[in-house]
Amino acid sequence: MTHFNAIPADQASGATAEVYTSIKQALGRVPNAYATLATLAPQALKAMLAADRVLASGPLSKPDQETVKLVISELSGCDYCVAAHSMVGKMVGLSANAMRQLRAGQSTGDTKRDALVAFTRSLALNPGAVAPAQVQSFQEAGYSGEEIVHIALAISVITFTNVFNRINETVVDFPEPT
Repeated sequence: MTHFNAIPADQASGATAEVYTSIKQALGRVPNAYATLATLAPQALKAMLAADRVLASGPLSKPDQETVKLVISELSGCDYCVAAHSMVGKMVGLSANAMRQLRAGQSTGDTKRDALVAFTRSLALNPGAVAPAQVQSFQEAGYSGEEIVHIALAISVITFTNVFNRINETVVDFPEPT
């Protein structure tokens, strides 16, 4: 059961209605998490969506973006985001098997993707400074400094929705991951 209710799209006004319209244009519908965020704090949702647009136009591939979002969502226990980003992951070319493996921190057989999973998991599970050797090793796996910045941004964006969905117990409106 959710803790907060969303305003139905046909009853929304002001900033909430604006956000609903932009999301509906982009996605064809307004997912439950976005509807609740648009109801409670449309400016916060707008900021998160703006950061997501920066990611979309950045150097990380769509599969890499979804890899980061799935790893973080799995580690944070956000069933909503795991389902949403499993669906998007499939749309951008990640196989169901690869997504199961990366969520579990297992090898996918793709050396570069496995380095991304290991780096993302390490960032999530080990607070504090990242050792220079770890950053260098990750760069040697094929990731640039600019990509590392975008990985940090992807972690920030997905952490926001993970935390909110865990607080809200948002009803999952995406297919269950396979």
